[in-house]
Amino acid sequence: MNKPTAATQAGALSFEESTRRLSAIVEELEGGELPLEKSLALFEEGVRLARAAKERLDRAERRVEELLGVDAQGKPIVREFES
Repeated sequence: MNKPTAATQAGALSFEESTRRLSAIVEELEGGELPLEKSLALFEEGVRLARAAKERLDRAERRVEELLGVDAQGKPIVREFES
């Protein structure tokens, strides 16, 4: 059985879980007591989480824009939601 990669795990977390984990990572890194390798690993995890969270925000923003759009007759323009 394949073990999920960190990138896969970052995408599997909810937006809220991602931001909580990012906060925990920042606290650990700001403590300044970690060895270099651990700091680097946490930084890499944080970058993956931040990218995944940004993608989710971008998708949500596009969806809101779609929902607020109207056609020439004033009817809402909607499409199938892409998850």
